[in-house]
Amino acid sequence: MQRVDLLPPTTGADAAPRDGVAARADALAAVPLLNCLLRELAEALPAPPGGRTVHRLPSGRLLRVRDGRRPAEPEVRTADGWHRVGHDGLVALAADELLRHTGRANPELPAEMTDSRDAVAALLAARARATPPEDPYLRSEQSLLTGHTHHPAPKARGGGPHADWLPYAPEAHTRFPLALLAVRADTLVEEGDTAALDALGHAPPGYRLLPAHPWQLALAADALAPAFADGRLLRLGTSAFTVGPTAAIRTVHVPAPPAGDDLFLKFSLDVRITNDVRRLWRHDLLALRRTDTAVTEAFAAIGPPAAWLGDRGYRTADFAFEELAVVVRDGLRPHLTPGATPLLAAALVEGFPGSPLARTADPAAWWRAYLAVVVPPVLTAFADDGVVLEAHLQNTLVAVDGSGTPVQALFRDAEGVKLLPDTPRAAGWERLVYCLVVNHLAETAAALAEHHPGLDPWPAVRAAFARHDLPEIPALLDAPTLPAKTNLLLRWTGADGAAARYRPLANPLRGVGEARGAGDRGR
Repeated sequence: MQRVDLLPPTTGADAAPRDGVAARADALAAVPLLNCLLRELAEALPAPPGGRTVHRLPSGRLLRVRDGRRPAEPEVRTADGWHRVGHDGLVALAADELLRHTGRANPELPAEMTDSRDAVAALLAARARATPPEDPYLRSEQSLLTGHTHHPAPKARGGGPHADWLPYAPEAHTRFPLALLAVRADTLVEEGDTAALDALGHAPPGYRLLPAHPWQLALAADALAPAFADGRLLRLGTSAFTVGPTAAIRTVHVPAPPAGDDLFLKFSLDVRITNDVRRLWRHDLLALRRTDTAVTEAFAAIGPPAAWLGDRGYRTADFAFEELAVVVRDGLRPHLTPGATPLLAAALVEGFPGSPLARTADPAAWWRAYLAVVVPPVLTAFADDGVVLEAHLQNTLVAVDGSGTPVQALFRDAEGVKLLPDTPRAAGWERLVYCLVVNHLAETAAALAEHHPGLDPWPAVRAAFARHDLPEIPALLDAPTLPAKTNLLLRWTGADGAAARYRPLANPLRGVGEARGAGDRGR
């Protein structure tokens, strides 16, 4: 098809022939950007019989795509017909529509979109040379080539040279040793239980051990140079073990530390990933113990098999409080149901070899089991303890038994948790519904239905919520819309990542035909 120039292109990539890697990167990067455009800016028009859905953009332009949870093959209507738009053209289209819609310019976001596509291409090339981890858990954490399904630039890595970040990219199936530092004891700051850090190496007298992410150490090199020069910081080399980066990139799994159970370490990373620069901010660190204690107590009352991977404490240096901070998080082993295999919920949506979502022989039963382990802990923590879990796809692990059936959910990341009454109840409930229903269950339901045509997943979801007597649930089940986060508009207008803005999304729970029975196949 003829190429359409919506704005002067930032590169000539659309006009040039695309090799296999570049074409696949374009296609993967287009999916979340299209999802954002269709959800946040477009109006769907009646579809012609057997045709693609056509969407009207704020400018009046018409955009049509191949429908599905992964929209593809975007085309724009011009005077002489429909014309395909490659990724560069799609970025230009989005930028022009956002400028018209908001009256504001933003040269940074189009660059991030292009960086995201280029990062995907680099990851595809790296994966072709890499060996996936044998551990199915780590394989699931490292499977997210598309990533956030409704973010315009989910794989952007700050625009730096690929060589700077590829050695630490989970999607490239990497493992690497940690940098080990010694921080002078009189400058150490810590709170909570950080004893596991002292077992990772040996610090000289008068110093304490402080592990660091190698990428962050390079990013913060100028800021840390004076401390290395005057002896507040010492370089001790690298750890004797390697770690596996998880989907969060700055969080790594230490499967076999020198002593004790496995654990996770979460570092600062001065790079914008999705909506935020992923630094461990002072205000979040100072609130960590209170938040984590509240969630830990809530899960103690809920009891097994539901589990919370606690953020036990943090350690840093007073002269680089945020740059060098590391959070110690519980590992899997102490919490995991015996014989169960944990998998990242986002990986079940993305897809990876051996995914139980794709290969289950009884998808209705699998889905009921999934809902039974994921939904009750989130609702109970909110109802009984005023804890608003950020139970989105990347903060939820679902453990499966030998047959692939979900038997446990494990939740993580105290930084994203909100507590009532610090957060008003209505705002907390809205956040819970977005994270759990829109971001998590809707995406998983769509993936399940795609793999198992004929399955209607929504009666089972409605039944799972109807079992709880929260006063908000009747309104949720009958509301015409649900809150959908507007990541494209949020990034374009430069809003803080925590300042979520929502737009109404049609509620799939409303009017569900309960007579068919929860999770029954449509007949």
